[in-house]
Amino acid sequence: MLTNHGLQRMTARVLATLLFTEEASTTMGELAERLQASSGAVSGAIKMLTSVGLAERVPAPGTRRDHYRLRDDAWATLFTNQNVVISAMLAAAEAGIAATEPDSVARHRLTRMHDFYAFLLAEIPAVLQRWRQSTVSADK
Repeated sequence: MLTNHGLQRMTARVLATLLFTEEASTTMGELAERLQASSGAVSGAIKMLTSVGLAERVPAPGTRRDHYRLRDDAWATLFTNQNVVISAMLAAAEAGIAATEPDSVARHRLTRMHDFYAFLLAEIPAVLQRWRQSTVSADK
């Protein structure tokens, strides 16, 4: 299912394993064994998941191996990281507006694009704040 939305197959498999494991954390070797995959493939997937904020390396006392887990705030972090993409889209719309004629169809489209991304950037902080408040309430 995740691969249908652009996620590499191995990355999706590692993410699913991190989601469904009952262990507090797992090593790359354990992931490779569970998934019957090469350590290189698992390593690449872990790098991608950590770079977008879904997974994190955690200390494991008494072992030299790196342990990984799904971040507690993985989904909010991923959503927050989208601000970079949204900001880039907003900047592209602004550049497009500046390059088009005032009453053109292109300017109308670019203005709608600009307004949409400006709205998202303005609303994201409030949405995340409400999310954090709801999780605090649910944890009580």
